[in-house]
Amino acid sequence: MDSATFHFHDELNDFLPKRTRHSPIIHEFDWCASIKDMIESLGVPHAEIDLLIVNQNSVDFSYGVQGGDQIHAYPQFDAVDFPGKVRLRPPRTGRARFILDTHLGRLAAYLRMLGFDSLYRNDYPDDELAQVSNAEARILLTRDVGLLKRSLVTYGYFVRNTDPRLRLREVLSRFSLMDSVELFKHCMKCNGLLHPVEKSDVIDEVSAQTAKFYDVFHRCEACQQVYWRGSHFERMQSFINEVLTAP
Repeated sequence: MDSATFHFHDELNDFLPKRTRHSPIIHEFDWCASIKDMIESLGVPHAEIDLLIVNQNSVDFSYGVQGGDQIHAYPQFDAVDFPGKVRLRPPRTGRARFILDTHLGRLAAYLRMLGFDSLYRNDYPDDELAQVSNAEARILLTRDVGLLKRSLVTYGYFVRNTDPRLRLREVLSRFSLMDSVELFKHCMKCNGLLHPVEKSDVIDEVSAQTAKFYDVFHRCEACQQVYWRGSHFERMQSFINEVLTAP
C-alpha cells in the first residue's frame, strides 16, 4: 500500500481532528485519486485552499497523488514565496460579493450595512447556493463544511466564530475588507441598492418627527425601504467603529 504525507498549514488545521492538527499526516491509499479528492477525504474542503506544493513543485487540484509524496496545503496563495506557483482558482476582481447559507442571516445584514453585496435567504437549498456562487463568482460563506466540498464552489469560506459581531470581523479580516466599507450602499433588508431621494418624495412615508429633524434620505430601489441618518445611524457608526478597531 502506498502512502503520502500531508502538511496542512495555518487555519486549515481547523478542519482536522485535534489529535492530528499541526502535525504531518501519513495517509495510506491503494487507489489513484486527485489531490483534491484525497485532501477532502481527510476533512479539508478545497475551497479553503489557495496553494498546493508537492515535492517542491506547485500543482493544481487535478494532480494525481503518488506514493512518497510530501504535500503542503496553504490557505493563502502568498503564504510562501515559491517560484512558478500555480493558482488553484482565478483571482477575484472587483469588489467582494457574497452569498450566505441559512445559518448566517445576521452576518448577511451586517455585511450589507457595511456596503457589501450579500445574497441571503433562509430557504436557500445547497444546490442553489453552490450554483449561484459559481455563476456569479460570489464568495460562499457557510457553516457547512460539506457545502464547501461541492465541485461547483470556486470561492468559499467556513465561518469559524459563532458570535455575529466576531463573524463580521472575521470575514472583513479574511478578505481584507477593512478599507472598503461604504455605508448606505445596500439595503439591510433585501440587499438592493440605495439611492438618495428628495425629502419631498418620502415625507408621506416617514413620521412627522423624522421629517422635522432629518433632511437626507435614501430609498432601496428593490423593496422601496426608506433610510435616514437618525439615532440608528449613530448606533451603526458606533458598532462599525467597534468592529474595525477591535484588537
